[in-house]
Order: sequence, then structure tokens, then C-alpha cells
Amino acid sequence: METAVSSSTILWLAFVVAFLFGAIGQKTSFCTMGAVSDIVNTGDWGRMRMWLLAIGVAILGSAALHSAGLIDLGKSIYRTPGFTWLSYLLGGTCFGIGMVLASGCGSKTLIRIGGGNLKSVVVFLVLAVVAYITMRGVLGVFRVNVLDKAVITFPGGQDLPALLTAAGMSAETAFRLAVLVIGGGLTAFCLLNREFWTLDNLLGGFGIGLAVVAGWYVSGHLGYLAEDPETLQEAFLTTNSGRMESLTFVAPQAYTLELLMLWSDTSRKVTFAIATVLGVIAGSGAWALLTRNFRWEGFASVEDTASHLLGAALMGFGGVTAMGCTVGQGITGFSTLALGSIVTFLAIVAGAAATIRIQYWRLLRGA
Repeated sequence: METAVSSSTILWLAFVVAFLFGAIGQKTSFCTMGAVSDIVNTGDWGRMRMWLLAIGVAILGSAALHSAGLIDLGKSIYRTPGFTWLSYLLGGTCFGIGMVLASGCGSKTLIRIGGGNLKSVVVFLVLAVVAYITMRGVLGVFRVNVLDKAVITFPGGQDLPALLTAAGMSAETAFRLAVLVIGGGLTAFCLLNREFWTLDNLLGGFGIGLAVVAGWYVSGHLGYLAEDPETLQEAFLTTNSGRMESLTFVAPQAYTLELLMLWSDTSRKVTFAIATVLGVIAGSGAWALLTRNFRWEGFASVEDTASHLLGAALMGFGGVTAMGCTVGQGITGFSTLALGSIVTFLAIVAGAAATIRIQYWRLLRGA
């Protein structure tokens, strides 16, 4: 599995995939925070089914690429032997709380920027700074030396097929069973509800899920080098992690800010992750302008400002600690069937739901 595709081609393809993601997100109001809020406040599962359909489609599509030998899901950052349970739980919970306080997750922040939301520009900057501190600064030391020490090691990997294989099932059967039960089950749960069948819901679910699959194909197949001419080792073109990547939106925001601050350093390059950040903003902006929905929006009060600043900081810390956000772990990581991604997804939902309930209680108390 060797490629002759250039790095610039990989970056442009990543930008296009993210552009479509941003346009679809803007058009369909795809919002994971909104999905949790709808259920807690009104019992409406429409946007949650959109999210779950995206996960189901991403699982089925990624499994198809893996089975065809086009990508190897084991070469992602998610299927690691180390199950850092405390990082997943704490990081996911912090991210869930933060996305409610900041009016949206990492991907929604980029989509809102494209639509003219100045509050999201501030969220982007704070999220990126705190994410960078959590990756390489003082919070990074705490993360590595304290949180990541709480680890359970699964020699065969922490993904569900590997765990089933370790329990005695054949590898092929385990993979097919996990994909059909989880991916097929989520897809069926969404599509069997006839009220869900609207253009926006179907476009959001299928479009976002397939964007993640396309990201895997671009990075994991087209960008794969069996032997890098310089290092003589396996490599994936333009990725920050050195492994194949797809869509995720916390660390990439930090990488984007780093590039802008150190632009004169010629060793700094646009990467797959940075291209996706720029693509989402561009795609969202293009759709907002095309449909005349572009609107400038700023902070309403000091309390609104403080809420967004705190939320952005929690998302920056939580997203790096948990190795992903509502898209990075909740869809992309989930598509690999990694146990850590599933735990992070549940922690994000729990943190968001609890915060929404507290906000609702404060509203009733004030009234």
C-alpha cells in the first residue's frame, strides 16, 4: 500500500473534506451540544439521532476501508494498548461541561466563526492556548505524570474487536460482530424512526459520517508511505501525530494558532489537522454567505463573556486530556471501535447533560 500523492495534494483534499463538513454543519445545524440540550430540555432526539447516525455511518465506512485493505485502523492514535481511563473520564467530562458554557464544541466553534460569530473567535483563541498548554506546558506535565498514570494495558489493543478476540473469538468474527452490532445498530436506531427522515437530519448524519471516512481515506491511504525516503520508516504525509488522522478539532486549533504565531519559522508547515480547521471555517462561511445567513454576533454581557472563556478553557484541557472532542473521539475515534473513544463519548454527554440541568435549575431559581 504505497502512494505517489504529494503532500500538497493531501492538504488540499483535507481542506475539501473539511469544507464540506463545515458547509453541512452550517446547513443542518449539526451541533452535539444542541443534541444533548434538546433531549434534556424538550425530549427531542432529532439532533442526537443525527450525531448517532454520523457515528454509525463512520463505523461502517471505516470498517469497509479497513476490510478492503485501504487503511489500517490499528495505525490510528485510538487503538492503543493503554486504556487511560481517568484521562478519558475527566477529559470527557470537562469537555462536556465546557461545550455547554461556550455554546458549542470545537467543531461548532469553527462553524460559528464561519457564520460571523465573534464570540467563537475568542473561544477559538482561548481553547487553542489552553490546549497547547495541556499538550506541552504545565498542564501537560500534570496530564502525563498524574492522569495518564491511571492506565489499564490491553496487549492486543483496547478496541472492541481486539477485546472480543482476547476473550476467545476469532479476529474476523469479532471485527464483523462489533461493526454490525455497534455501527449497524446505531444506524438502524436512527433510520427506523420515520420522524427523523428530514433532509437536514439525513444530510447531517450521512454527510458528517462520510466526511470522517473520507478523512481516513485521504490520510490513511493516499497519504501513506510504506517507507519514507528520508527516514526509511513507515509514514503518513502531513500528520502531526505521525499516524493516520481524520477529523478532530481541539489539538488542531492549537496547531493552527502555533503556525500563525511562528509563521516566520520555515520549519513550521501546514498539516492535515490545520487544513481541516481552515476548511471548516471556509465551508461554513461559504454556506452562510450563499444563504444570506451570515451575521455578526458578540457577547451580550460580562457573565456571557466569562461563561465562554471558562468553557473554552475546559474544552482545551478536556479535549487534549481525553485525546479528542465530540468529533475527534465521539465520531472519528468511535469509528475505530476503541473503548477509550466510547468512554469519552459517554463522559462528554454526561458532563454536558449535568451542566444543562444546572443551568435550567438556575434559570428557574432566578425566575
